[in-house]
Amino acid sequence: MMKNILEYLEQTAPRYPDKTAFANDTMSMTFSEVASAARRIGSVLAQKQYASEPVVIYMKRHPHMITAFLGVVYSGCYYVPIDEEMPRFRIDLILETLKPRVILCEEQTREEINEFAFSGELLVYEELIQAAPDEDLLHQIRRRQIDTDPIYIVFTSGSTGIPKGVIACHRSVIDYADHLLDVLKVSDESVFANQTPLYFDACLKEIMGTLKCGATTYLVPKQLFRFPKKLVQFLNQYKINTVCWVVSALTMISALNTFKSEVPQYLHTIAFGSEVFPIKQFNLWRKTLPNARFINLYGPTEATGMSCYYEVNREFAETDVIPVGQPFENTEILLLDEHDRPAKDGEPGEICIRGTALTLGYYNNPEKTSEAFVQNPLQSHYPELIYRTGDIGKINEYGELVFLSRKDFQIKHMGHRIELGEIEARVNMIDQIQSACCVYNKEKQKIILYYTGDVSEKDLLADLKTLLPRYMVPNKVVPLAEMPLTENGKINRKMLASRPV
Repeated sequence: MMKNILEYLEQTAPRYPDKTAFANDTMSMTFSEVASAARRIGSVLAQKQYASEPVVIYMKRHPHMITAFLGVVYSGCYYVPIDEEMPRFRIDLILETLKPRVILCEEQTREEINEFAFSGELLVYEELIQAAPDEDLLHQIRRRQIDTDPIYIVFTSGSTGIPKGVIACHRSVIDYADHLLDVLKVSDESVFANQTPLYFDACLKEIMGTLKCGATTYLVPKQLFRFPKKLVQFLNQYKINTVCWVVSALTMISALNTFKSEVPQYLHTIAFGSEVFPIKQFNLWRKTLPNARFINLYGPTEATGMSCYYEVNREFAETDVIPVGQPFENTEILLLDEHDRPAKDGEPGEICIRGTALTLGYYNNPEKTSEAFVQNPLQSHYPELIYRTGDIGKINEYGELVFLSRKDFQIKHMGHRIELGEIEARVNMIDQIQSACCVYNKEKQKIILYYTGDVSEKDLLADLKTLLPRYMVPNKVVPLAEMPLTENGKINRKMLASRPV
């Protein structure tokens, strides 16, 4: 049984030594180049006696960065990716949490690290890959490694403003990758287009798909996600056939009428997640690519990325919600009511997850770990952790899990309990709307709707009065030239909530 993610690379590289593994729009690396460079990086780190500790990687989104990840794992350490797109204050908070002894950078980013509160050793990628690999040392490290050793830490947002570092291990990643790639039917013919920053766990889909199956991953230039026609041209230029993107990246293409002039010619697998896909936009994609497979993915970083999937197999009306379906193998979803009992059939409950894909918790943060990773309340005979997602879901008439909302998206307004996501779903049904986001100002007790699209505030409010109960109609609607997004492409709700009313 496989116990180390590096076995993916070591099995694939001899089969496809000269095939492109990772590339961007200017360069590429073959499997043999990735394997050689990673072993060199790992050797130097180990020779310098770094072991079982975090190694921060501060590099640009580039094939070299992925290679550095693997090099860190070879050394027996675990990588922590950050890059120049992260806000400076966030980087400072991460470094304070980690207190790393070493940062791995590249020539382009070396000078920037001088501005950080960091006094440890700085290692440069271009210099590390010139070293000779120490095969004996690497062999000794591998013999000591077990499948519950950490691989990486990725930082998610914390409710207190302090980022939380989620630690994943070999076993959780292998379990996740094996089942996900089977669902996506990834093979050596798969060509991915990576959309997410490499400091998010979402990039595991492409990285592990490439390493395990001999696929190829292209890193899409970030600026193309502002120009949908050029983005589709990129997909066609590199014959991309598989994407695993956040919903906003897909709706940006369909909402701006891109398909009238440019259509993805090679796409046969479109996986999406992180947000609810408005049915109006989804149906545009499905009409444009009628033979493609569309797969809705759901899951938190704390469960190694994705826990559930649903391959679309029926038609959906604009008032419907695409389900998240069923859990991957070796994963179970528990729906718990407010008393920690199983929610009744068709009733909402908090989505909780148990299984091997659970991560190890939050780095250097036992308090937050114990709040989210808790003893399974349905099992009292032995220790068993589940992860409480804070998401609300239900089982529909088909026996499929449906995501309803976040716990913190549920508000009490004018004596009524309201799901902000329900308002957004109704807004997205309106033809002229491109995207929508609702926030609640508790101080002024107002529902505020932000939207992009070719419709006036007056006309939009008139439409909403016919679509929503009176108590759900937003108190204020605000048109935006562009919807603000987070680094990984989700709607930036915190930014909108902080705007003056």
